[in-house]
Amino acid sequence: MAKTVDYKKDFKHLYLPPASPVIVEVPPMPFLALDGAGDPNGEAFARRTEALYALSYAVKMSHRGEQVPEGYYDYKVFPLEGVWDLMDYAKPATDKNNLKYTIMIRQPDFLTEALLERFREQTKRKKPNPFLDKVRLIRMEDGLCCQMLHIGPYDDEPASFARMEAYCADNGYVRIERTHREIYLSDPRKTEPAKLRTVLRFRVQKR
Repeated sequence: MAKTVDYKKDFKHLYLPPASPVIVEVPPMPFLALDGAGDPNGEAFARRTEALYALSYAVKMSHRGEQVPEGYYDYKVFPLEGVWDLMDYAKPATDKNNLKYTIMIRQPDFLTEALLERFREQTKRKKPNPFLDKVRLIRMEDGLCCQMLHIGPYDDEPASFARMEAYCADNGYVRIERTHREIYLSDPRKTEPAKLRTVLRFRVQKR
């Protein structure tokens, strides 16, 4: 029987970094993605997240249907990720209503546009969600990045980003984008804020 792909073991360097900054090369990956804006603590963000997970599990469980996707392999569903930015840079980053984002979940290589449409229609019948129609299949390549594991509340992330930028400055790298990526290894509904584990990442280049 083929081995189950497990991101915690097979992609440990990307999803389980140390709690101190490191430089990594992130290859191209396929994602299901949704765009949004505003406070992520609101209902719209939760519904977007539900849509992504519903589709991701439809892909994961597709081997149980009559039409098993060509090239299917078993894997563990990847964690939720988000690329974050500000709508207005004149406003403080602490203003959550000023946030814009693309949230996403990494997908297996066998997923195609045609398969996505099939799974979308199946999911809409079982778990209606207004955001299902807006989910798109994308391919992203972060390339050279600085990342680290942040442990604690999301509101404490600026201190970790400051450590990352200091590390880059000391080691000949420079940040090249204002946006950053977060990978959520903990479920905030079940984890106390002090124990939340989040991968923080931003793109860099050698100075």
